[in-house]
Amino acid sequence: MIRLSSFKAFVLVTSRYYHSASLSSPSRNLLHLLQLSIAHSSLDLTHQCHARILSLGFSQNPFLATKLISAYAACGFPTESQLVFNSLEQKSVYLWNSLINGYVKNQKYGEAFRLFYQMCCCGVLLDDYTLATLCKVCSEIGDLKAGKLIHGKSVVIGFVLDIIVANSLMFMYCKCGEFRECLKLFGEMPERNATSWNVVIAGYADSGDRNFTKEIIELVKDMQIEGFKLDGFTVSSLLLLCNNDNGKMDYGRELHGFIVRNELGWGFLGSDIHLGCCLIDMYSRNNKVDSGKRVFDRMKRRNVYVWTAMINGYVQNGAMEEALVLFHEMQVKDGVEPNRVSLLSVLPTCGLLADFTSGKQIHGYAIRKKLNHDLSLCNALIDMYSKCGNLNYARRVFEDRSFCRDVISWSSLISGYGLHGMGKEAVFLYDRMLQKGNKPDMITVVGALSACGRSGLVDEGLRIYNSAISEYGIGPTAEICACLVDMLGRSGRLEMALDFIKTMPVEPGPSVWGALVSASILHGNLEMQDLAYKFLIQLEPENPSNYVSLSNIHASCRRWHIVAKVRTIMKERGLRKTPGCSWISISSTTHCFYAADKAHPCSNSIYEILDGLISLMKGIVHPPDFQCMT
Repeated sequence: MIRLSSFKAFVLVTSRYYHSASLSSPSRNLLHLLQLSIAHSSLDLTHQCHARILSLGFSQNPFLATKLISAYAACGFPTESQLVFNSLEQKSVYLWNSLINGYVKNQKYGEAFRLFYQMCCCGVLLDDYTLATLCKVCSEIGDLKAGKLIHGKSVVIGFVLDIIVANSLMFMYCKCGEFRECLKLFGEMPERNATSWNVVIAGYADSGDRNFTKEIIELVKDMQIEGFKLDGFTVSSLLLLCNNDNGKMDYGRELHGFIVRNELGWGFLGSDIHLGCCLIDMYSRNNKVDSGKRVFDRMKRRNVYVWTAMINGYVQNGAMEEALVLFHEMQVKDGVEPNRVSLLSVLPTCGLLADFTSGKQIHGYAIRKKLNHDLSLCNALIDMYSKCGNLNYARRVFEDRSFCRDVISWSSLISGYGLHGMGKEAVFLYDRMLQKGNKPDMITVVGALSACGRSGLVDEGLRIYNSAISEYGIGPTAEICACLVDMLGRSGRLEMALDFIKTMPVEPGPSVWGALVSASILHGNLEMQDLAYKFLIQLEPENPSNYVSLSNIHASCRRWHIVAKVRTIMKERGLRKTPGCSWISISSTTHCFYAADKAHPCSNSIYEILDGLISLMKGIVHPPDFQCMT
C-alpha cells in the first residue's frame, strides 16, 4: 500500500508531467490516473481527473467516461457515477455495465435492477457481462424469482449457451437452493470449463447432503476425463464432504496427499491459505484436531481466518483451554487482531469454563472495535455471562438498545434464568417476549420448561407447553417432551409423567426415559426406576453411564446379585465409563479434577481439607478445630 504522502507526491509529479510535456495523447494519461484512483479509492484524484476531463473537452469520451464511472463507484459514490452517466449523449452497453457494476459493488442492488430494467426498455443490446453481473446480484440476495427472469432473458437473446453466463446461472441456482436446476443447466451446456465443474461440485457440498456419493465420485472422474485438473477450489469443496460419520475420512487424507503432491497447498509455502483453513476444518470435524494442528503449525503465513479455523477446531473437539491459549497467542505471538467470527468462536469456551474474566476482556475488545452492536455477538455474550453466573451482565447486554433482539436473544436469557433456578423471572421474560409479538421456537420453549422444572412451577410449565402446541404450532419434539417429563417428575407427579410418556405424539427417546429415571431416584420410587431403566438400556445398550447408574441404585438397596449381573454385562460388552471432571479457575489458571484423582500437585492438602469439611458437616469436629487444621 502506498503511503498517503508518497501517493500525493506521485499524483503531483504526474500532474506536472502532463501539464509541462507536449502531450500527444492526454487522454491516455488521464486513463492511467483514473486507474490509479480506482486502485487506491482516492476521491480527490478522481475529482481532479474529472475536472481535467471537462477542461480538455473529453466529457463525451466513452473510454474516459467508463473509467470515471468506475472510479466514483470505487470511492463509494455511485450517485456521482450516475451523474457522469446521465451527462453522456451516447450510452454504450459498456457504460451501462460499468454503472450497474458500481451499484453492485456498493450493495445498491435495487438500483442495479432498476438500470437493468431501463436497459431492456431502451432496447440496449445486453451482453454476457450484464447478465453475469445480475446473476451475481440474485445469488447475493437469494432472489430466485429475479434469477429465473435473468435466465429467461438469457435464453431469449441466445446467451444461455455462453459459458460465463451459464456458470453464473448455475451458481445462482445453487445459492438459492435449487440444485436440481443447476444440474439440469449443467447437462445442457454444449461446452464447459473448469469453473463449470467446480460450481456443480460446490453445489453438492452446499446441498445439505454432505456425503461422498457415487454421483460426486463419477463427477470428479468425468471432470478429469474431459481434461480439467482438480484445482484448489475443487479440493476445498470436496473437503467439506469428508465426514467420519459416513466413513469417508480416508478421502480427506487422500485429498491432503493430493494437495501436497500437486503443490496446491501453497499455504505451507506462505501464499494461498484457503486450503490450509479447509484442511484444519476437515480434520477438526472428524475429531482429528491434532492433525489439524499439524497443518496449522506447518503454515508459514497465518491470517485471522487460519487462527479462527484452528480455535474453532479446538472448540468443536471440547479442548476449551487450548482454544483460549491459542486465542491469546494469536494476538501476542503473531499480532493478529481477532474479527467478529474469532470472538464468536472463543466466547463459548468462556461460558463452558466459567471464565468470567476472559469473557469480560473479550466483551471489552468488542466494544473498542465497535463490534458490540452485532446481533450474533450480543447473543453469544448473553449466553456466556449467563453460564458464568453473572445474570446482571447478561441482562445489561440484553437490554442494550444498540442491537435488534431476535428469538435467540430472548431464549438465551430465559435459559440463563432457568439455569440459576430463577423460574419466575424466566416465565415473566417468556410472557414479555410473546407480548412484544415475538414468536417462540423449540429452543425457547425448552428453556422456559426447564426453568419451570427447576423451580417447581408446574402449572406455569403446563400453560407454556399447551400454548406452544396449540397457539404457535410448535411440534412436541423429544426435547420438549423430555423437559415436561422432567418437570412433572421433579414435582413428584411420577404417574402423570408416565401417562404423558405413554400418550406422547413422538417416540420417547433416551432423554425422556432418562428424565423419568432421575425423578424416580429423587423420590425413591424403585418400581418406576426399574421400568425407566429397562427402556433406557434398550435404547442405549452401549452407553456405560446407564449401567453404572443402575448398578449404584441396586447396590444402595443391597441387591448384590443384580449388581454382579450388571457389571458382568458391562465387562462382556467392553463398556467403561469415562470419569466425570470438574474444574476451577484461580489466577487465570484452570485446575481440573477427576473422581478419586490424585494427579494434582496439591492433592494431599486438598483431600485433608475435604476430610475436614466432611467431618465438620457431620458434626464430628468443632469449627475452631477445623480452622486450626487449615
